[in-house]
Amino acid sequence: MEEQAKQSVLTFYCDRIHQNGWEEIILRDEATGFKATIIPSAGAILNKLEVPHNGKIINIIEGFKDADDWKANFTPAFSGAKLSPFVCRLNNSTYSWEGQQYTTGKFFMNGHAIHGLLYDVQHEIAIAEASAFMCECKFLYRYKGTDPGYPFAFDMNIRYRLEGGCRLTIITTVHNRSGRTIPMSDGWHPYFKLGETIDTASLQINAKKQVEFNENLVPTGKLIRNKKWFKGAPLKDVSLDNSFVLDMEEPMPHCTLSDGQLGLELYIYPDRAYPYLQVYTPDHRKSIAIENLSSPPDSFNNKMGLIELGPEDSQAFQTRYRIAKIEKKEEKKGFWSKLFS
Repeated sequence: MEEQAKQSVLTFYCDRIHQNGWEEIILRDEATGFKATIIPSAGAILNKLEVPHNGKIINIIEGFKDADDWKANFTPAFSGAKLSPFVCRLNNSTYSWEGQQYTTGKFFMNGHAIHGLLYDVQHEIAIAEASAFMCECKFLYRYKGTDPGYPFAFDMNIRYRLEGGCRLTIITTVHNRSGRTIPMSDGWHPYFKLGETIDTASLQINAKKQVEFNENLVPTGKLIRNKKWFKGAPLKDVSLDNSFVLDMEEPMPHCTLSDGQLGLELYIYPDRAYPYLQVYTPDHRKSIAIENLSSPPDSFNNKMGLIELGPEDSQAFQTRYRIAKIEKKEEKKGFWSKLFS
């Protein structure tokens, strides 16, 4: 009863604002100051995730200041992009499906198509509403199979839900409208930043294996052991562009990004539909890409984690982010995270 009473005083809002050259959907919790900004016209990206901390507003997402910035600088970093219907690299932009070969892609790097077909499309706003307990928005995009290399129609729904305790849940649902079984992978490509550089941060991942890549960063089909990040390790002087296999039997969160200098932690809670975590450290080292994926790269060819979605079937994918404040305890007790408030 006491918890219900606490929840009832929370005030949530969902704002639709035209500014910075585009429409912004802003989900906010007035009780904590926690806010999420989503851009429907830019692939429904999460452009900001803000929380007050030590008298300042901290945005933990590396996003874009306005529409012109997005148009000029979105590629090749793909900050915040929705990855669909394939994730990361597609080897030589080519794959075979049901006895037919296809070549597809919108953006190419070293001959490989990357990051799918929907990363920059305009999404329809289906829901934008708030209640006493949460606020949320839902977006719809109908892919009509227009790319000859992926002629399979499907509908995509993306739902953002902001709740108390500085929690943001993102649910993607794909519905096959093609009349035949189709290959499918899904993911996200956000860049997170806590401090001024990731060199002051540490990373923990519930993974003891990673996908082996060849020299072109294409999976070989094998897994190799890597327990370095299981107990957590500093990111200073570490470069990553790796795909980790999450141990879904471990307690969540499955990934934690911490910055003791700043005093904040980010917890990531993917469901079982996102069993892979791609981690990339850009050369500027101001942020780190932590990507929830349903499969590793090139799954249309290596079949690792590939979803075969039947006619009129649907598949949902969910991940949740939570921001926490690091509270310093007595030295003998170490550091523990408390729910940010």
